[in-house]
Amino acid sequence: MTTVKNIYDYINSVAPYDTQEEWDNSGHLVGDFRKPVKKVVMALDCTKDVAAFANDVNADLVLTHHPLIFGGIKNVLSDTAVYSLVNSGIAFLCAHTNFDKAECGINANLAKIIGLNDTHTISDGFVIVGSLDTPMSMDDFAEYIEYKLGSAGIRYTDTDKLIKTVAVGGGACSEFMWEALQKADCFVTGDLKYHEMLDASEAGFAVVSAGHFETENAAFLMFKENLEQIFTDVEFVVAPRENPVKTI
Repeated sequence: MTTVKNIYDYINSVAPYDTQEEWDNSGHLVGDFRKPVKKVVMALDCTKDVAAFANDVNADLVLTHHPLIFGGIKNVLSDTAVYSLVNSGIAFLCAHTNFDKAECGINANLAKIIGLNDTHTISDGFVIVGSLDTPMSMDDFAEYIEYKLGSAGIRYTDTDKLIKTVAVGGGACSEFMWEALQKADCFVTGDLKYHEMLDASEAGFAVVSAGHFETENAAFLMFKENLEQIFTDVEFVVAPRENPVKTI
């Protein structure tokens, strides 16, 4: 019988928890380590709706990328995901920055989705650089990213040069932008501020801000296949969830 700890140990073997950033809170955050697991709900975030869905389908565990608890909490009120999980006896695991840079993690999967070849890591694994099969204009590449990631309202800086080598960093990777742009023609990430994009544009660099959810959601859920191959007695279910940040 698979337990919460068995799944934790497997994640730890492919995305070691001791590699997470100091400010992160990845790991086992809710419930009993010894709890038997027959059904797992996976999602990018454990929202109230995800917690309710897990309860509705009689899940034993929720597994997400983003932590449910980032810092200390002073109370646990009834209208929260934490309360819902505890009250339902559902355990919770997450794999955040340790999974970002794992060989089977967010950035590796993002590179696969975009179709990059000959990849290698920089920035301690938080960025992956690879090449496209065919060079593209910046406008065509932006449309390509929009299609591949299902993004809406992506933002990008313009350039006349063709895009051949691409650096990717899912989610919020703006601190790695300048290093990435020394290694590639374009940097694709989730969240870039206006002034960061302005600075890149002024320097003649191409960047794409494709959305935090879009650059991480599908890349995280690709881990489901790995888990299903290891834990054949467990059902892994993806929670029905769309990007809560809407664009017109």
